[in-house]
Amino acid sequence: MSTAIKLNHIGRKISRIRELRDMKQEALAQALGMSQQTISAIENSETIDEEKLIEVAKALGVTAEAIKSFSEENMINYFNTFHDSQGNFGNFGNNSCNFNPLDKVIELYERLVQVEKEKFEYVEKLLNEK
Repeated sequence: MSTAIKLNHIGRKISRIRELRDMKQEALAQALGMSQQTISAIENSETIDEEKLIEVAKALGVTAEAIKSFSEENMINYFNTFHDSQGNFGNFGNNSCNFNPLDKVIELYERLVQVEKEKFEYVEKLLNEK
């Protein structure tokens, strides 16, 4: 009896990808029109038929090949390509955030306030015309 971890356990890979996508079993089950128990059974299976794998992959927003070739080590290596230094975002090029998100929130809030003022003025005008 071997206690070695099976490297090609498709169910475990599906489970891990689902978790990385911040998706619960219930959400995946609903997307596939299955019960949560069926998803649990799939995630505990070492193998899955190709058609079902393609359906699951589609629901997870990945390809069947991505599930088959998924590995924790590859994910760790992928995320280790990101650096904290500004302007270096791994495989996404040299893009950097050149605005303060809080400034954007304030800008949107100010626009919302302006629209509400315009609505109020319009309604006030309509009432004064009566």
